[in-house]
Amino acid sequence: MDKRQAKWNEPLIFELSSTGRLGCTPERFSEKDQIALNTARGLIPKTLLRTNPPELPEVTEPEVVRHYTRLSQMNYGVDCGFYPLGSCTMKYNPRINEVIAALPQISNIHPEQDPDSVQGALALMYHLERWLASICGMDEFSLQPAAGAHGEFTGIMIIRAHHESNGDLERRTQIIVPDTAHGTNPATAAMCGFEVVVVPSGEDGCLEVEALKEAVSPKTAGLMLTNPNTLGLFEGDI
Repeated sequence: MDKRQAKWNEPLIFELSSTGRLGCTPERFSEKDQIALNTARGLIPKTLLRTNPPELPEVTEPEVVRHYTRLSQMNYGVDCGFYPLGSCTMKYNPRINEVIAALPQISNIHPEQDPDSVQGALALMYHLERWLASICGMDEFSLQPAAGAHGEFTGIMIIRAHHESNGDLERRTQIIVPDTAHGTNPATAAMCGFEVVVVPSGEDGCLEVEALKEAVSPKTAGLMLTNPNTLGLFEGDI
């Protein structure tokens, strides 16, 4: 077995366990802490209290660090090499973004905080929204969707609201998606009450324009298309 194969045969953390090993020695509770703990336990229904200690692996700190580091090395990520997938995953974020996001002025903001105390963060979000709107040729932009699936769900709900406001929702019942679409695309359309119409891709991996023309009808409410698409290819005919 070569080193590459050995790396993929990392045992479970429980298989590394050995009775009596400790990763750390917790400090003993003070009398005051013990009273607080007993008070807290008294608030928990007896049916939810543990009767036996949790079955945790007994390993040293270096064993834990090495185990999870080896597991992390099995994952392929954007830090390890090129990743062509055109979906919302695996995009490279400069490390400065991580540093800024970890600042207490950002990470400790509370949703119910007084707006007067977060004017800096609001200014950042406002300027970002204006830049995105300008780049995409839109009037307004939302920063609320917190993930790709959340974003597309928001988009389809906007499409639904548009047709509903026009009194056209009963007729506009179909959402077109390419056969290369991420699985959340048809799921989103169905969750929003639309029928999913799938159109094929050509040999180049991009949406087949003629097939799209045939699929479009008076029933069409919208088209879901990732660009670059899920294969990582730019849809040049969009």
